[in-house]
Amino acid sequence: MLWHTIGIYINRFRHVYPVATTTIQLSREIKKTLESMKLHPRETYEEVLERILEDLRELSEQTKKEVEQAIREIKAGKYRTHEQLKSEMGY
Repeated sequence: MLWHTIGIYINRFRHVYPVATTTIQLSREIKKTLESMKLHPRETYEEVLERILEDLRELSEQTKKEVEQAIREIKAGKYRTHEQLKSEMGY
């Protein structure tokens, strides 16, 4: 719902900001990945990329620190696999 609202906002004000038309080359793998990230079939690649970039901008300093800490813990082997968790929970 939030992304739909943002999409409406972006489309409504698109005429305010000049649009540059360009062509970029993507590997088939990247194109397939972008396609899989669409929230609905009519979402454009530009909208997908806008969401990705916005997500990157929104990371607070605290979140960045927590991500770095999690990466250190994973590298140190401080994690459990899904299989281990399932076993521990009796599944």
